[in-house]
Amino acid sequence: MPRQGGYGPGTEKKFSQKDYHHAAAAYGASFSVAKVMLQQRQLFKGSQAVVQMNHDIKHYDCPGCAWPDDQKVQMDICENGIKHVTWEMTHKRADRHFFAAHTVSELSEWNDYDLENVGRLTEPMSYDPATDKYVPISWKDAFALFGEEMSKLSSANKASFYTSGRLSNEATFVYQLMGREMGTNNFPDCSNMCHEASGRALTASVGTGKGTCDLDDWEEADALFVLGVNAASNAPRMLTSLAQAVRRGAEVIHVNTLHEVGATKTIVPHEIARMATFQATDTATASLQVRPGGDMALMRGMAKATLEAADFDPSILDSEFIESHTSGFEEYRALVENTSWDELIRQSGLDEATIRRAAKVYINSEKTVISWCLGVSQHEHAVDQIREIVNLLLLRGNIGRPGAGPSPVRGHSNVQGNRTCGVNHKPTEEFLSALDAEFGIISPREHGLDTVRTVEALNDGEVKVFLSMGGNFVLATPDTHYTAEGLAKTELTVQVSTKLNRSHLVHGKKALILPCLGRTERDSSEVVEHQGVTVEDAMSMVHLSVGKKDPASEHLMSEPAILAGLARAALPDSSTDWEGFAANYDTIRDSMSRVLPGFEGMNELIRQPGGFRIPQPARERDFRTPSGKAEFSSAVLPDVIPAEADTLVLQTMRSHDQWNTTIYSNSDRYRGVKNIREMIMFNPEDMQARGISEGDPVDITSTAKDGTQRMLRRYRAIGYNTPVGSAAGYMPEMNALLSVTDFSPQSDQPLMKSIQVKVVPSA
Repeated sequence: MPRQGGYGPGTEKKFSQKDYHHAAAAYGASFSVAKVMLQQRQLFKGSQAVVQMNHDIKHYDCPGCAWPDDQKVQMDICENGIKHVTWEMTHKRADRHFFAAHTVSELSEWNDYDLENVGRLTEPMSYDPATDKYVPISWKDAFALFGEEMSKLSSANKASFYTSGRLSNEATFVYQLMGREMGTNNFPDCSNMCHEASGRALTASVGTGKGTCDLDDWEEADALFVLGVNAASNAPRMLTSLAQAVRRGAEVIHVNTLHEVGATKTIVPHEIARMATFQATDTATASLQVRPGGDMALMRGMAKATLEAADFDPSILDSEFIESHTSGFEEYRALVENTSWDELIRQSGLDEATIRRAAKVYINSEKTVISWCLGVSQHEHAVDQIREIVNLLLLRGNIGRPGAGPSPVRGHSNVQGNRTCGVNHKPTEEFLSALDAEFGIISPREHGLDTVRTVEALNDGEVKVFLSMGGNFVLATPDTHYTAEGLAKTELTVQVSTKLNRSHLVHGKKALILPCLGRTERDSSEVVEHQGVTVEDAMSMVHLSVGKKDPASEHLMSEPAILAGLARAALPDSSTDWEGFAANYDTIRDSMSRVLPGFEGMNELIRQPGGFRIPQPARERDFRTPSGKAEFSSAVLPDVIPAEADTLVLQTMRSHDQWNTTIYSNSDRYRGVKNIREMIMFNPEDMQARGISEGDPVDITSTAKDGTQRMLRRYRAIGYNTPVGSAAGYMPEMNALLSVTDFSPQSDQPLMKSIQVKVVPSA
C-alpha cells in the first residue's frame, strides 16, 4: 500500500500536547483562517468568499458541513467552512506539466497533505501504463473510454458508483438515473460509513429516515442533549445555537467519550461586540463522559429514572400521546424495569446519581431535542442505540411538536440530499416506480452494493469499473490496504475530483481523473449564464447555491455535465435528454419534482429566500410505520466492555485542522496537539498499567471479527482524558486497523468508534 497520512511542512517538528483552555471559535479561529488564506494566497478573494457564503439565493452554499443556514444571522460562517473554501480557491495547479514531471509510483510516496497541496486539477487525465504517468485526454475521449469499458461488462452490476457528500442534488439525481438506466443499484456512499444507522433506526421508530427538527425547534427547546458530537470541529456553526440556548436559560447537556472544547464555551466571531470584549458564552450546562458505546445505557437509565418518577407522578409521562400515537410501550416499560442500575452504571461508565441528574433535566423540560453524531452511530449496536434515544423522547411526547424531537447531526454538506435524491443501494419501490414512470425505463429491483460490500466485491473481482464522484474512497473506507488491493484489480477507475488525492494513485488497469468545478465557481452553459445547484442540509432544508468565482481552468466541467457525458457514452441509444440536463439544470429539477415526494414545484421553491423544507410526516405525528404509530423498541442492552482486560476500545476521529480526509495541518488546536498525527490518546492510568510514558513509541494491534490482525507501528502515546479502557486516534490513518469484516449487522456500517486494540511499547 502506498504511503498515507502525515503533513508536509512541520513533519519533523517536535510534537506536543497541552490542554486547550480558551473559548471555541474566537480569535483562535480567526488567526487560523488568516493563516490558511495567506498560505493559499487568497487573502482578498477569501475575504470576499466569507461574505458570499450561506448568504442568500444569489451566492453559494458552504461545501463543508450540513448544519443549516441561519437566515437571522448576517454572517453565518465558520472557520472550517472558510478553510474549506480557501483550500478550493488556491492559486496552485496540478496541471499537465506537473503530471509530466512525476510518475504515479513517485507520487505514491508523497504524503496526503502534499498531494492535495499541489492544487486544483485543470484538465482530464488518463493513466499511461507505459510511462506510469497520467497524461492529458480530451473530454470526448474520456467519455468514450468509459462507454467502451461499460460495454464490455457482462452486467451493469460489474460496476459500482460511489458518492461523497459534496455532490449536489441535481448531480445526484442524474447519477442515480444513469446507474439505474444501465441496470444497477450499486451505489455505495459515505452515508454507509456515518449515519446509515440513524436512517434505519428512525425509519423503524417513526417512519422517516431523517430527524424531525429544524433550527426553530433548537431555539424553542428547554433542554438540548448533544451526544457523540464534537461541535467545534464537525459543525462549528452549531456553537451559535448552543450559546444562544444557554443564554436563554435552556439546559444543554453534552454526552461524549472526550471532553471537547465545543462543550465548554465559545465566542462566535460574527458577534462583533463579544469578540471585541473577549466575552465568552458557555455552550453547556453539563458534560457527561460516557464510555464508548455507553450512550444507550445512559438513555435507558434516564428512561428508568423517568418511569420511576412517573410511578409517583403519572403526569410526567405523556399518556395520551403514548396511547394514541405509539406501539410497544408496555413491553418497553417491562424491559426497562428489568434492567438493573448496576448494569446501567457498568455499561454507561457513569454513576447512578449522574444518570438521575440527567433524567431530572429531561423530566423538568417541556420541550426536549436530542441530537447525535458519529460517536453514537458508528457502533455495533448503533441502530438499537438510536432507537433508545427515540424511546426516551416518546415517553414525554417529545416528537411532532415545536421545540422537540430527534435531530441527527449530518456531516458533509449534501450527504442527506444524496440519499433523498436516489443514491441508495436499497431504493424503495415507491421511488423506483416514480423514476420508471418519469423516464420510461425499468429500474433494477435487486439491492445493490454498499460501501463494505463494494470493497469485498472489488477484491473478489466482481467489480470491474469503479466510478467515484468526489471523496477519497481508499482512505475513507475501512481496511485501507485491502481496499487499495481491490481497486487495483479493476479494469477502469474514474475519479471526479477538484484536487489530487490518494485514490487517484490507487487505480485500475485504466484510469481517468476528471476535474470538476468547485462549489464557489461559476457554472455556465450555452443556455444558462449562471447555473445554480441545490443541497439539502441536516434539517431537510433545500436551498440554491450559485458559484461566482472564475473556474480554476477553462477545461473544467460541472458534475452534472460530466455525468451527462458519461451517461451518453455508456447509453448511446438512451431516450433520456442527457444533453438537456447538462445545459439547463431546471430540466433536471422538473423531473425531480415529479419523482421525489415534497419536491413539487421545486424550481419555484428554491428561488424563494431560504429555499424550502421537505415535509416530514413524523413531524406532524404521521408515523409511517407498519403499525401507523411510533414504535418503542425493546432491544437488549449490549455489553460494550471488552472481554479481555488488556484491550482498549479505540475510536477514530478527525482533528480540528482536517475535513474528512483532507488534512490542513499536522496539529489539532482544540485538543492541544501540535505537529503530530501518528499518535494514540489514552488515559494515563492505562498508560501506566502498560509501562508506557508520555511520547513513547507504541505498537497498536487490532483483532478483527474474522480473526485477522492489523498493526500500526511506532505511533506516539499521548496521555489524555479518555475513559479508562478506551483510546482515540485520527482517521484516515487508523482506518488501517479496521477490517472490512468489522461492521455492524444492524447498519452495515464499519465500526470506526469501537475498534478493539492492544497497545504495547515498541521494541
